[in-house]
Amino acid sequence: MFPRGSLRSRLLVMSVLVSLCSIVATAWLVVSVTAVAIGRERGQAITDDARVYDTLLGFAATHPDWRGVQPTVRDLARETGRRITLTDENRRLLADSGQGGRAAARSLPDTPSATVDALAVDPTLVARRGSGPSEGIDPRAVGPFRLTGREKADLDTIATRVADCFRDGPVAADVDVVHAPSGRPEVWLDGRVLDVGDRCEVDDLLERTPTESRALAQLGKLVNRCLADRHASPVRLFDNLTWTPSTARGAPNSRAVTACLSEASRDQLDPYVAPAALLFATAPERKIATFFDLSDANRMRIAGVTAAVLLITVTVTFVAGTRMVRPLRALTGAAERMAEGDEAAQVEVSGRDEFGKLAAAFNLMSRRRRELEQLRRALVSDVAHELRTPLSNVRGWLEAVEDGVVPADKRLISSLLEEALLLQHIIDDLRDLAAADAGALRVHPEDVDAAALLAQVGRAHQGSAGAAGVKLVWTAHDRPSLRADSVRLRQAIGNLVSNAIRHTPEGGTVSLSVRARGDQVLFSVEDTGSGISEEDLSKVFDRFWRAEKSRSRQGGGSGLGLSIVRKLVEAHGGTVHASSVLGEGSVFTLGLPGPSAGQPEPRLASSTSRRRPAGRTGVTDTT
Repeated sequence: MFPRGSLRSRLLVMSVLVSLCSIVATAWLVVSVTAVAIGRERGQAITDDARVYDTLLGFAATHPDWRGVQPTVRDLARETGRRITLTDENRRLLADSGQGGRAAARSLPDTPSATVDALAVDPTLVARRGSGPSEGIDPRAVGPFRLTGREKADLDTIATRVADCFRDGPVAADVDVVHAPSGRPEVWLDGRVLDVGDRCEVDDLLERTPTESRALAQLGKLVNRCLADRHASPVRLFDNLTWTPSTARGAPNSRAVTACLSEASRDQLDPYVAPAALLFATAPERKIATFFDLSDANRMRIAGVTAAVLLITVTVTFVAGTRMVRPLRALTGAAERMAEGDEAAQVEVSGRDEFGKLAAAFNLMSRRRRELEQLRRALVSDVAHELRTPLSNVRGWLEAVEDGVVPADKRLISSLLEEALLLQHIIDDLRDLAAADAGALRVHPEDVDAAALLAQVGRAHQGSAGAAGVKLVWTAHDRPSLRADSVRLRQAIGNLVSNAIRHTPEGGTVSLSVRARGDQVLFSVEDTGSGISEEDLSKVFDRFWRAEKSRSRQGGGSGLGLSIVRKLVEAHGGTVHASSVLGEGSVFTLGLPGPSAGQPEPRLASSTSRRRPAGRTGVTDTT
């Protein structure tokens, strides 16, 4: 359905999808404009209704009747733009913001907007205030609990002293004085009201007034009368309307006490609040401001077009998405197979776009991972082989001594010491390589006279060369200098010299030379030995590689020396190169940056600069 070409083609398809989606968005916008307009209108109506209801509810809670409510009704009508009418439960007019009078009251709707009753608050219009026995009673309805002017003034004086005391205390606090509907002041400390305290006269502020004591006693009598009618034990009320049994006959049922307390509270407050009234809040007819007529036909037309566009968009998106997701699924499957151990996991490259390049990169990564895994296995096998031979020799000789077959003389001890030194040699080389691989082998550069260093290496190997019947010569074409770690550099050149001596037959020659070429200092080690075949030249710096396919130890060495040479040279920012002619000899060349090239930052780090024991300086066999 869509081209399988470049990503550009797929993006073109996606742009078509975006265009289609814009059509859907336009249709959605048309519908949402009307929905928002209607929602706002309804939301404003609900807000206005709740405001009107709460204001009139507060009037009813603080007045014994509805006389004097007309100004309040008129102000609410002006602020909300609604006509507000208030009648009693028999639909006799109490107040009306309009001009129709009693005649207009008779044309009111059959169902009122709400019933305004301070003792039965409608929770759908006003958030429910209070809980327990006072649930459903407006908190502004306090009745006989309202303090007298004298009591309020006395408590205000105490509240001011308490607030000042806490403000001046050792710990800074947010203190505020708030008056409850009854007129009692409350001190709020850090967002909570103080209801108990042992300082700053808090207890004086919480002490019950005569008015509150009388009202509480009256409420207690009403509650106990109700309980008596229910044949329940009497109770004693506290200031917060909690209770406790007042006789030893046992506690009454808590459900009965709650019911009686709610009934008694309403009976006590009834003379102090206005009777229930019917509220009618109506609005003049207004059209919602939209830019088209939201008729039934238009609704059906918009719904049909929207459904068709959505269907087309979903279909096209599904088809295009499937074509684009398929290569990703193939890559995911190949990655999962690789995680499960399939080293040859590959994915088909089906194009030249970004997905095709990603698939090719994944295949390359898979092949490289397989090669690295094979190298790792070969390394483990090589290490095991290299360590097994000397350990087997040591064990065999020790078992022979234990069985009495061979005497533990000086010759045997020397042989075992040689095997132990060989083991240490292998372990030291492995540690050097491990440190290099982990970036933990540091070079300490200093000014080095290249000719003098080459002479030191030559003199150090004269003995081994003479013992092998090999002539060792060194030549400095000039006296170049460089910045290098002299110990590590002698180790690298010594490895090459030792390797050359080992593979040069008796009567042959090993030549050392140093010269400056451009911004480099070149060290060369040339021998007239057996040479290396062309196919093996690329492997000479691999770990544990030997020219002898049998992996014989007759030539000595651990097979790690040339690998160490390469690491040490790379640590100095240089290169190492090998060339050889089979049967004629080999040449190994180290190229290090000279003084004019600057000294590179050391790329390998180590906490110590380890020097080899005396007698083995710079000697590391490799093949």
